[in-house]
Amino acid sequence: MLYAIKIAWRYLTASKAQTGLLVAGVATGVFVFIFMSALIGGLAVYLVQQTVGDISHVTLEAPSRDAGLLLPEGVEAQLVQQKARGQRDTLRSAEAFLPAISAMAGVKAVSPQIVGNGFVIRGQSRAPVSVTGVEPDKVSAIADLQSRLIAGDTVLTNNAVLVGKSLAEDLGIGVGQVIRLQSDRNVERSLVIAGIFKVGVEALDARAAFVSTATARTLFALPQGLSRVEIKLDDLNQADEFAVRLAAETGLKATPWTQGNAQLLSGLRAQANSGNLIKGFALVTIVIGVASALLLSTYRRRPEIGIMRAFGAPRGFVVAVFVLQGTLIGLLGGLLGAGLGYLALSPFPLPENITSGSLPIDVRQGAYGLAIALTTIGAILASILPARAAARVDPVSVIGQ
Repeated sequence: MLYAIKIAWRYLTASKAQTGLLVAGVATGVFVFIFMSALIGGLAVYLVQQTVGDISHVTLEAPSRDAGLLLPEGVEAQLVQQKARGQRDTLRSAEAFLPAISAMAGVKAVSPQIVGNGFVIRGQSRAPVSVTGVEPDKVSAIADLQSRLIAGDTVLTNNAVLVGKSLAEDLGIGVGQVIRLQSDRNVERSLVIAGIFKVGVEALDARAAFVSTATARTLFALPQGLSRVEIKLDDLNQADEFAVRLAAETGLKATPWTQGNAQLLSGLRAQANSGNLIKGFALVTIVIGVASALLLSTYRRRPEIGIMRAFGAPRGFVVAVFVLQGTLIGLLGGLLGAGLGYLALSPFPLPENITSGSLPIDVRQGAYGLAIALTTIGAILASILPARAAARVDPVSVIGQ
């Protein structure tokens, strides 16, 4: 085998220009493969981040029927579904299971909330809003309002409210001004605009108001209990499995973010399939290029192959020489293409850090090892046909040529 490697290497170095062009062609195909992997993967991360970055990954709510909570022994927390007209399903004694959820591996943040509808009133102007009551220290636990502020701050006292930029512009209000917030329970509070945010999602910027949990309890006449619990995970791709686990352990309705984003997921799958098709074409190009070059090499070296065969070299040895040529070409081209790909993609910022309009390339998803492995395997497969053709050379017919 060592002798076969020496001959294969000699054949490659005998025509440095041809070998260089062949390796460069393979490297180009690998570069395309890596670039498409990083681009498609980065675009997926960017789209998911833009769509899911400011929403709950799993939401716990009251189920549509009475259900007990499976809690530690001695804890009598329970789900109370209020059937009286106009009342909402609420979660009581939530403090019994919130610590356990917060301590689960993979949980990034937990935000207990009280939600409802109402109106923001400023003079004669009224605007419908969705009101969310959150703990003052968890204002940015789900939607990162702190980094999206355009005025004021996110300090929520019992007399403060945060509103979106579009809502503030519609009503002509600013930080420090007083508005009236009327809930759908006809409870009204005067609140001071503490901060104005711009998330970039119209549903939040034009129709959302955040208040403290204590203020929300007053507005919605809810002295105890919660409307829902929103959970953010370290890995949002684990939302489905985590929702199933939470539903089994708490008896509550656990809804993953994927349930309301079927179109996004379908689009991402179609995008990934398109990327795989392009990468497949790049590999096919590599295989064709290697096979063509080795077939040409076989034709040019027929006399040398005939001499080897005449000196007793078996057909397997000849096959090994040309397969090793293909392997070396694929490996060298793969390593060169992967190295150039990494160097070219490294300067790009990660998709979660880019600004709008930038190219969402994720250097982490370049699939470098896969590109090298597939290229090497493809080159080996491409060399099989030329190797078999070389092994069939008749030494008698070619030596005398």
